[in-house]
Amino acid sequence: GDEDEEPPEPKSFQRSQSPTTMQRYRTAEYEKVGDQGINRMHRFSLYETSTKFYLVGADMADKQFRVLKIDRTSPPENLDIFEDDIVYNKREMNQLLNAIDDGNKASGGLKLKCSTWGVLGFIRFTEAYYMLVITKRTQVALIGGHFIYQIEGTELVPITTGSSSRFVRDRNPEETRYLSILSHLDLDHFFYFSYSYNITRTLQQNIIREREALNSGFRSATPDLNDMFVWNHYLLQPAQGVLRNTYDWCLPIIHGFIDQAPIDIFGRKIYLTVIARRSRFFAGARFLKRGTNDLGYVANDVETEQIVSDLLTTSFHAPGPRLFASPTYTSYIQHRGSIPLFWTQDNSGVSPKPDIEINLNDPFYSAAALHFDNLFDRYGAPIYVVNLIKARERTPRESKLLHEYRAAIDYLNQSLPSDKQILYRAFDMSRASKTRGQDVIGTLELIAEDVLNTTSFFHNGDGINEEPLVQNGIARTNCIDCLDRTNAAQFVIGKRALGRQLHTLGVITGQTVEYDTDAVNIFTRMWHNHGDTIAIQYGGSHLVNTVGTYRKINQWQSQSRDMVESFKRYYHNSFLDSQRQEAYNLFLGNYIFAEGQPMLWDLASDYYLHHTDPRHWSEQMLNRRDYFTWFTPKFLETRRLPAVANGAETDPIDTVIPRYDDYWLEYYRPSVISSFAKVFSFRKNSQPHLMAEKASHGGFYDLSPFRPRKPPPEPGSPGKKVIRKGVTIVDPSTEDRSESRASSEPSQPLTAPVPGQVSPVKQSILRDTQPDQSTIPSQPTTPASSSTFVPADKSQMTQWTLNQFYNNSLNPSVTTDEQDEYERYISHPLNLPLVVSNELPEGHQDYADYANGAGGPGTMEDTAEPNEEDVADFAEFLEIGDDPLTVNIEDGGKKRYKAYRQWLRGKSLFKQSKVDPEYR
Repeated sequence: GDEDEEPPEPKSFQRSQSPTTMQRYRTAEYEKVGDQGINRMHRFSLYETSTKFYLVGADMADKQFRVLKIDRTSPPENLDIFEDDIVYNKREMNQLLNAIDDGNKASGGLKLKCSTWGVLGFIRFTEAYYMLVITKRTQVALIGGHFIYQIEGTELVPITTGSSSRFVRDRNPEETRYLSILSHLDLDHFFYFSYSYNITRTLQQNIIREREALNSGFRSATPDLNDMFVWNHYLLQPAQGVLRNTYDWCLPIIHGFIDQAPIDIFGRKIYLTVIARRSRFFAGARFLKRGTNDLGYVANDVETEQIVSDLLTTSFHAPGPRLFASPTYTSYIQHRGSIPLFWTQDNSGVSPKPDIEINLNDPFYSAAALHFDNLFDRYGAPIYVVNLIKARERTPRESKLLHEYRAAIDYLNQSLPSDKQILYRAFDMSRASKTRGQDVIGTLELIAEDVLNTTSFFHNGDGINEEPLVQNGIARTNCIDCLDRTNAAQFVIGKRALGRQLHTLGVITGQTVEYDTDAVNIFTRMWHNHGDTIAIQYGGSHLVNTVGTYRKINQWQSQSRDMVESFKRYYHNSFLDSQRQEAYNLFLGNYIFAEGQPMLWDLASDYYLHHTDPRHWSEQMLNRRDYFTWFTPKFLETRRLPAVANGAETDPIDTVIPRYDDYWLEYYRPSVISSFAKVFSFRKNSQPHLMAEKASHGGFYDLSPFRPRKPPPEPGSPGKKVIRKGVTIVDPSTEDRSESRASSEPSQPLTAPVPGQVSPVKQSILRDTQPDQSTIPSQPTTPASSSTFVPADKSQMTQWTLNQFYNNSLNPSVTTDEQDEYERYISHPLNLPLVVSNELPEGHQDYADYANGAGGPGTMEDTAEPNEEDVADFAEFLEIGDDPLTVNIEDGGKKRYKAYRQWLRGKSLFKQSKVDPEYR
């Protein structure tokens, strides 16, 4: 079927009381959870009794189990959780659940509540706690053998005694309204998690942290989540206070966009992965969250990472093993966010574009200083600011922010070192797209080249065979909404980075990829979906202006689509954004219910939910930052990749990797039957359906994904003249007479058209007005018949086509060229034995015939004798030992093992091909 290897909905733990089943697991022993925990749990079953919940977690192999007990009789303000440290096997878990069931027979026994993929955390409004669990998921990406999943279903389980129906009936009105507000947050789309990969941090940060931990003697890096992108941070807090291994049970999630697609390069798979992470700070809807707050967090703060990898090996490790040193992984990071000034827009009126107001003029730009210091902490220096807002307007709107933003950067640059200063580039993209002769994409390409030369990108490596690269700094792009113009500019920067990443992996010789190629078409689709997702989350609609708008290749029908999206955005901003904002504030913990405080829906504004509490201003004044030295010098230091950590030489190779990384358990799933047709790697979106029209070049179609393919002209688009070919429809009666005349003559074979030559008269109802006379037999014609054509009768056209199909199917023929080719094929003197003997024939006549025949037919008589070195190589191939499948030390000097010897050093097999330009 079309289902995946793992269904979207989990299966519960199968309890059994059969003695036969219980005896299968007799050899198990109790085991305690160590400091590093056990293999990660991937599936959970929630059981309930009248007084407790039992959450049973199982690992990927269904061999190890753990239990979490939740008390349902504790006071509503308390969360009573007991974490069992014992690791059970299947037999022991069956015995435990059966014992619990027997002990609660009087009150209803043990019942299965639901099956989940993980717990998102615990939340409380006015009464008891709720547990939020994942009930449905789908695989969306694979990075280093670690799967990334998208949440597609959740369930809110109340932790209280009594039946669920009674609990619903006895709820107070405030509790019901809070639940209704939370339901406006769509948790079933655009939320992602992973069991074993830290998706809250970039690939570069994860590799650096893992290397530092291994060099310090630790088995793995401690869980260090980027708190900015953990959207269930508030829900995890109750569990962090009572659980020792919180992340064994609760999964951190990010909000944003993740997509992955392969590029097929003549059988070599290159994977493109786009990951967008939205910040949970100052998060909200479009007109309700603008600019920045006093803590330096900006609205619509999104970090976008593009990973280009060549899966020659599955994991992040290189052969050796050299841990976390695989040279087949590259990444590049970009950032978008609102202008870090205090500005707002009043959307209480009916105007789709309200006026922009600068609410506070801070001469020291303290909020902008906090924001850029945070960017230095996350990405290093320098920061390249690309400002795309309008510069000239009849009524100043966006231009108000242009001058204030430039003044803020000029002020902040006074304190920074000369080589770490904030680089600023302004480009009025909207005006340029509407001006005749302006090349918007060309200008963005120049900016992108300058950005890549400034920040570089990340390329993993061990520093010996491959020179690693580390990205220092970031491109910060913004327009007024950070949606349409920003997404187009980030796409161009990402496209420029894609060329360099492919060049580093040895895929292309240059450092750029052209538009309208299959590779860029796939990349464009991914960035278009990325922009649509970010626009829906912030503005309520898809992108209004896409990349095709600025390339001026959009179809004329897209104008109506833009109008519809503009109206949808206006409708959401006017009527639905307030509901989404309340859901954000409740889920993220910006608003927490307290006795005596106003309810969430009674607040006139959520200003103090996102800014510093006025009661803490006195403490903030005591710890006020220096206005001049506003940055942290440590954050400006250059990022470097630590040395490679190798496995212990005394340990067997097959035990080194599992000790540090259990990716193989999640991806390869040992002891489980897998089908290629259902494995995620074989079901991802591929490039065939994303290719442009297969227009042949010289009769052949170039399958290279880097060959530009111009799209066909748009039919029916206004302002464009469709080129019409001069053709004449011939009367079928004339063709019928010619067929009857030709049937009396001996039939001639049909010749296939040869590329580069003029094809003969085609069997079609469309014929050129002046056919090539060299391909038509000379026939006596009258002046009237040679200059006049009778128009075709449309009623006879269908019947004429059927007659032609009927005649061709009953009289098949083969061309002369095809006959000659087949004759050469069956008469080829290729008679090789199935088993090669160990005895070398005298004179090596077999090899001489092979070498002489390589030049084609007719070259065997006048060729010279083969070279002695070539004969020696041929003789070496005929020498077969007792164990031909074993490679010994003395075989290392032979030519046939040269590629294998280089592979043992960690070099790519693709770079050794002499047809690869990188080989030269």
